[in-house]
Amino acid sequence: MSIVLRTTGLSKSFKGKEVVSEVSMTIRKGEIYGFLGPNGAGKTTVMRMLTGLVAPSGGTIELFGEPVRRGEVEPLKRMGSMIEYPVFYEHLSAQQNMRLHCDYMGCYDPDAIGEALRLAGLKDTGGKPVKAFSLGMKQRLGIARAICAKPELLILDEPVNGMDPVGIRELRELFRALSKDYGITILISSHILQEIEVLADTIGIIHEGKLVEEVSMEQVRNERTACIEAVTSDARQAAFVIEEQLGIRSFKVLGNDTVRVYDPRIAPSELARALVLHGIGLTSLTRRNVSLEEQFLKWIQGGKSHGDADEARASKN
Repeated sequence: MSIVLRTTGLSKSFKGKEVVSEVSMTIRKGEIYGFLGPNGAGKTTVMRMLTGLVAPSGGTIELFGEPVRRGEVEPLKRMGSMIEYPVFYEHLSAQQNMRLHCDYMGCYDPDAIGEALRLAGLKDTGGKPVKAFSLGMKQRLGIARAICAKPELLILDEPVNGMDPVGIRELRELFRALSKDYGITILISSHILQEIEVLADTIGIIHEGKLVEEVSMEQVRNERTACIEAVTSDARQAAFVIEEQLGIRSFKVLGNDTVRVYDPRIAPSELARALVLHGIGLTSLTRRNVSLEEQFLKWIQGGKSHGDADEARASKN
């Protein structure tokens, strides 16, 4: 599968502060790439660099197999994008806004506007001015504008903002159709993990400006083995035993009594024996599936939160 977009060591600093650091990501033709990260992690800044809105401070960007040089616009003509909040001529209708955009992009297909509005669910807006649109309708118009020139690569920053559940489902179906039926490669950021889980082929996790993980969803599903959840008499003491006696660092403390162990090498019987031998009461020991949300938190916390480590050290002292 050919590579549509690749970044190597992509970095950006504002006023001497690095907000994106050494991001190297690879997006292949026809896939939907989910870009996940907490607010302020650097998702939008990366997307602004990819679309030429912000110049990188370091690193390289390759589009369609060719390096992108500063000021070069030809590769950008093969892209469609919606970054942050879409802006329109508020007094004009959706179709009038689309016509202006197509003139700017050099797209003169008379059917492209109607098709894009239909796909985005806005075909019946008529002459209604955009200022009368809801937030969700403006998001839809931003998507229609991004796809009307039939781009090879579509970059969407939080496209389901302001959408109700029905709208989110409709856009999910649209993105799948654009990828499968139209062959459009999609980079989409979102804070809604469940949406990315059911939509993306590959996910990239960014935290504090750094790409901490890039993995296919198939691999995530295959490797998302059940963790062992132990309900104990003292979670802090259990954490100490797990870390110091068993040498396991991939675990999480939940409240005062529960510990989840994510290391696949430990058997439930071995964990139970170690806890009991160290005088820790064991109420229950069960296997449970790890959600994408738990896996996401594990990635951005480096396998175990600082709070867990602090609790383990406190119990030791």
